[in-house]
Order: sequence, then structure tokens, then C-alpha cells
Amino acid sequence: MGAPTTPATTGTPARRTPGVPAADRAFTRPHRRLVAAAAALVALAAVGAGSLLDLRTPAPKPADSPAGEFSAARAYEDVQVIAARSHVAGSPANDQVRAHIEQQLRGLGLETEVQDTVAPEAGQLSGAAGGATLARVRNVVARLPGTDSTGRVFLVAHYDSVQTGPGGNDDAAGTSAILEVARALSTGPRPRNDIVFVLTDAEEACLCGAAAFAASHPLAADGGVVLNLEARGSTGPVIMFETSRNNAKLVDVFGRSAPHPVGTSFAVEIYRALPNDTDFTAFLDQKFVGLNSAYIDGGAIYHTPLDTPAALDRGSLQQHGDNALGLAREFGRTDLTDLRSGHDATYFPVPGGLVRYPGWLTLPLALLAVAAVAALGWLTRRRGRASIGRLAAGFALALVPIVAAPVAAQLLWLAITTIRPGYAELLDPYRPIWYRLAVLALAATILFTWYALTRRRIGPAALAVGGLAWLALLGVLLAVAVPGGAYLTTLPALAGALGGLVALRTRQTGPWPVVAVTAAAAVGVIILLPTVVLLFPALGMAMGGVAALVAVLLGLTALPVVDLLHPQAGGQRGMRALRARRLGALPAAAAAVTALVLAGVGLGVDRFDAAHPAPTHLMYALDAGTGQARWLSQESDPQPWTDGYVDGATLVEDDFPGISGDFLRAGPAQPANLPAPKLEVLGDTSVGGERTLRLRLTPQRAVRVTTLHVETITAKVLRAEVAGRAVSAQEGGRRWGFGLVFHAPPPEGVEITLTLEQTAGPVPIRVMDASDGLDALPGFRPRPPDVGVVGSHTSEMLAVARTYPI
Repeated sequence: MGAPTTPATTGTPARRTPGVPAADRAFTRPHRRLVAAAAALVALAAVGAGSLLDLRTPAPKPADSPAGEFSAARAYEDVQVIAARSHVAGSPANDQVRAHIEQQLRGLGLETEVQDTVAPEAGQLSGAAGGATLARVRNVVARLPGTDSTGRVFLVAHYDSVQTGPGGNDDAAGTSAILEVARALSTGPRPRNDIVFVLTDAEEACLCGAAAFAASHPLAADGGVVLNLEARGSTGPVIMFETSRNNAKLVDVFGRSAPHPVGTSFAVEIYRALPNDTDFTAFLDQKFVGLNSAYIDGGAIYHTPLDTPAALDRGSLQQHGDNALGLAREFGRTDLTDLRSGHDATYFPVPGGLVRYPGWLTLPLALLAVAAVAALGWLTRRRGRASIGRLAAGFALALVPIVAAPVAAQLLWLAITTIRPGYAELLDPYRPIWYRLAVLALAATILFTWYALTRRRIGPAALAVGGLAWLALLGVLLAVAVPGGAYLTTLPALAGALGGLVALRTRQTGPWPVVAVTAAAAVGVIILLPTVVLLFPALGMAMGGVAALVAVLLGLTALPVVDLLHPQAGGQRGMRALRARRLGALPAAAAAVTALVLAGVGLGVDRFDAAHPAPTHLMYALDAGTGQARWLSQESDPQPWTDGYVDGATLVEDDFPGISGDFLRAGPAQPANLPAPKLEVLGDTSVGGERTLRLRLTPQRAVRVTTLHVETITAKVLRAEVAGRAVSAQEGGRRWGFGLVFHAPPPEGVEITLTLEQTAGPVPIRVMDASDGLDALPGFRPRPPDVGVVGSHTSEMLAVARTYPI
């Protein structure tokens, strides 16, 4: 097909080529369109592959690696000990894990102690009772003294697990990584600054171990730099996803010293807005600075019995350790007196490292992108590529795929969960890759369909400018609302505008316009493709629409390259025009078929079986006073196995205020012969219209949590103390308005002091304790091999409650 005449490249408006409307003109019109398309796509594919390869985890190092290096094989030996079984805070298994950690640290010659105390929860977490939450914690703390310390570096991970799993990843991986880092640091020259290794207790319950250390341990009195190691999955790159405020200097150290730096300022912004917490929260509450890192893919096993040592990706463990060791050494020799920079950095991963620049550049760059896109629109009109009307139409129509792609992705997932309802209880499917690819193919379908339908009427150049205009506008909005995420659209918009300007200023039928727009699209690929890949495990398939949105934004940055996949627009008549339209529809049709095939493969491959069981949630609650018992479940649409125990939804907070204030599925159960916790009155005095009760709450069996609630309809709680600690007396608007939750209660019980307004009669006090494991209960039918346990803090819980009138 012959190429149209090239417009002049001078400043005068170009004459229209006969038979080719201006609306049909693109930024590039190479003589050999298919060759140009193939070259551009190969180049972008190479750039994309390089970006994704840079997210790979390193190869795990063997056990005979030099002592000064981190070895995943050596660390894995500790993982096998720590995650041999579930070891919830306060359990005998947890005592054994703690003893192993102490032994390892003392064996390195480090100053090691156990901080044994009662601590409140950290951050803004609320207990299940809607009241004060505390725990008995036993943190293991070891110190490597510095030679001339300017501050302290704290390496933190929690050694407890949830009750539903052994915690091979969460957080035996972090704990074992710290033990291996301690080994490596102990073999070389001592660092300038103190290095403190903090293995915390009761993180899963309430972050109480970290809160106890950060608020009251002498080593934490002067603050310092915290490196927290976590896991919320079983595989994938380790992402530095959270920082303290004013992080520019910290991020600079991370970019220079972590051997495998993966992190984005966008993730930090998102995490700050979410109601999620880790041990890092407790340190931030005490004004520490630092970095929080985790690997997050493979979330289906999170907090489940499947989180075993065998499930751990040793490449992820290697990356965790390499980064922690590199950062510990760098912070160990750095002057720590001033690590606050006064501003946050913008940063993101690129092949070979981490791009970072000051956050104060965010808005100027966003405005520059707007100006560059405006200049491109002006030159596009001046060169006869599009009229003002078509530019406006291109801008308006570019919103269609931006909205349609995430909506379609959510609808796709709704359809999949309708077919496979068990997915609703998982963070992610066991084998999510097929569904992720299906979402990307669906986003491509919408983009290609939209482009094929609008291209001839509006024109390639107008659509390209319209897409870049939306990216630039989003960049400004993000710069104001979420500064750390503005780079996602600002930089691709700026690169796309510059590429378009270069293309319009060069000879249109030569190779340079294709090179310019391909280079611009490559910037979008480098920035947005890793974001798409990281968003899937971060948010799960339930929010796959966010990844679809970013994928469409990536497509909009590459529209001039997408245009090369279509026949030359304009000038065709009759059969040639029909053939051109059919060829233009091929990319959309191919993407649509791919999306359907991938979704079907996902449903066919990711079936529930013994190795990948359907998640179910079940609890047992016994009222020891009335002898009535119930099965309870949090499943909104119960699985067939759960459905055999529960039926309709009900509120249980009046009978079991320590369990939940939400609707639960409930069903009758046979009462078991289990004792309720004992509540003793140690003292009862009345002075000046106030009644003070000294109580002892003692479990009568091995439990992991105990609760106490006061009926505030009868009595108002003025002040409260638990184990000598003052706690908030704030009341809720429910019957049992005042509540206490105590995790890992000691066998001798917990002393509680309540100061109440004087009342005429007895005060009802509801107590409850909870253990784990339903197997020995009457009427319990074991799960089939393909039925598993939901990763929940209440799964398999056995609660016993009783009311004492005091």
C-alpha cells in the first residue's frame, strides 16, 4: 500500500493530502507498516521483559556460603524449627520457639534477654470486644554493640504464629532471616552503631510485643532506625511497602544499599491509607524511622495450615536476607543523628535499580506534563493531524476504556466467584496467574475495541493526544491527593508528549517517528508494567479492576504503537475499506478470545483439592451458665461442609461479646463439658459514690485469649486497670459496653480493677475464654481432604462464656 504524501515540516500548516482526511493521520506513517509494527513491538517486549526480570528473586545461596554472606539454606534450617507447628502467643509451642531463638542468639555471643511484660495493643487496632486489648508478651532482644554508636538500628520480626497455621512464611521467614543476618554481622568487624535484634511476641494477636518494646524497653528509649521483616504470602519479590514520614534519606540508603531494591512510593501512599498494621506500626507510634518490607504473592496460604516451611520460596527468603543484611551494614556505619529529610521521596523500580527524586518535584513535573501534552495538541492541530473538535472528542472518548476496563474486570471476577464461591474467602486463588492474564487480556480487548471503533472517525493523532491528556490530568490529581503515586501517570504522559512532538517534527515516512513513539511507550512500560504485576498480589483478584485500570493507562501511552497494528487509515473505498476495518478488528478479537480462554483455563486448573482445599470457617461457642452451645461461621455464603453446621444469620454479641459485633451464621450444637473462666472478687469497696472491684480472671483450661465485659446498662465504668496497667474506660453503645481482651493469659490469671458508679444491685459481668481446635467436640465431623481452614484469627475457635453477678 502506497504511503500518503508527507506534510511539510516547516511552521506553516500542512496541506491536506487528497483522499486522506486530516482525522485519519497518525504521528507515524512508515512505508513498511508491518515491519515497523513488528520492530516496535519487539522493542517494547524486550523492555517489558527486562522490567519483569528485574523483579525476580535471587537464587538462594547454599549452606556452605561464606559466613559473612546471607544464606537462605542456613536460614531455612531455622524456619523448619520455628514453623514445625502452630505456636500462638502463650502456647507451649511458642515457648519452645522462643528457647530456640535465645539459644541461637546467645550462641553468637550477643547480649540476649527476654522482655517479659504485659502490654497494650499498638496503633489504632481494636480488640474483638471493642474495648481495651492487652497481652502478656515475651520478646527476645539481642544487641551487637557498636564501636562508636550514633544511634541504634533495630531488625524486627515476630516469632509467634496464628492459631490456624505454623507460620512458615508469616513470620518464620522474617525471624530466621534476622537470625542469619545476626550470624553474618557477628563474623565480621563490629559496626559503628549498635545493631539490636528484636523478635517480638503476640504480633498476630495485637502487635503487643512490638508495642511493649518500642514504648518501654531501655534500648528503645532514644529511638532509631527500624527494619521490619514480614510476609503475607509464600513467594514473590520482597517489596519495601511502608516507610516513616519524610523518608527521602531512608529511601536513598535503600536504593544504594539493598542488593535487590523493589519498592514504590505509590505503595507507601496506599498502605498509609489502609487500616492495616504490622509491628512497624508500634515503632512509628513512638517516633522511630525506618522501612517495612514483605513478600506478598501466594496469598492463598496466608494464615492457614498450608503456611508450612515447605511452602516458603527460598528465593524470596534470600532476597529478604540480602536486603536486610545490606541495609543493616549501611545503617550500621552511617551517622544516624539525622535521617529525616523534611520531605518524602518519589521512587520506583527500574531495571538495575531504583529511580528516586525529591517529592517536591511531583507537582511541577505534573504541570510540565500538562504543558507538554497541550503543546502536542497545538502542534497536532497545526500540522493538520486533527482539528480542535476532534482533539476534544479524542479527550472525551479516551475516558471510555479508563472506566470500562476496571468495571469489566470486576464483573469478570464476579462471574468467576459465582462459579467458584470459595474464592470469596481467599486473598487470592491458589493459582492466580491464569486469572491475572485474563484480566490483562480483557483490558486489552476493551482498549483495542474502543480504538478500532473510534480510530477512523476521530483519528489516531487525536485519540493519542486525548489519552495522554487524561494521564497528565490524573498526574495533577495524584500530585495533590497521593503525591507518591503521581509518577505513574505524569512520567508516561510527559514521555508520550515529547515522543509525539519529536514524531511530528521529523520526516513522517522515515524511521524516526516510529523510534520516538516507541521510546515514549517504553517509558510507560518500564513504569506501569511492574506496577500492574505488583498490584495483583497486593490487592488480590477481588480488586483486579485496579490492575486493569493501570493496564489501560499503559495502553494509552502506547497508542501510536497500537496504531501500527492497524492498516493505514484513510483513502480506502469499497472492498479495501471493508478489508481494512476487518484487519483493524483483529487485535480486539484476538484479545477477547484470549481473555475467555485464560479465564476458562483458570477455572479448569485451579480446582479445590487436597493440596488446595476450599476454605471454610467454623467456631464453637458454649454458654456455661445456660448449657446452650452453637456453631458459628463468618462465611456469608457457606460452603457445603459449613452448611452442615450453620443456617441463618444472627447477632451473638449479647451472649458472646468477645467474639464479634457482626452477623454470623449460626446453628445448634451439642454442649460440651467445658469449664468457664473463673472470676473471683479480691476486694469490693465503696467510697464517695464509687464502687471499686478487685477481680481475678483465671482460665480453667489452656486458652489463648480471655475477655471480660461489664453490662453498662446497669453500671458505668469510670476507671479500669489490668495487671496494674490503666486502660481506657470508654464504653460502646451496646449492652456489654465496656470490654477487655487479654491474649496469652498466664495460668495464675489476670488481676483487674474496675471503678464503677455506685449501683443498688449486683453488676452483671460476662467473661469468656477461647482455645483452638474443634476435633474433640461432640457432633464435630472432620473436614474432607479437599476442605480447608480460612486464614482467620477466629477459625477453629472454641469459646466458653459465663455471666457473674457481682
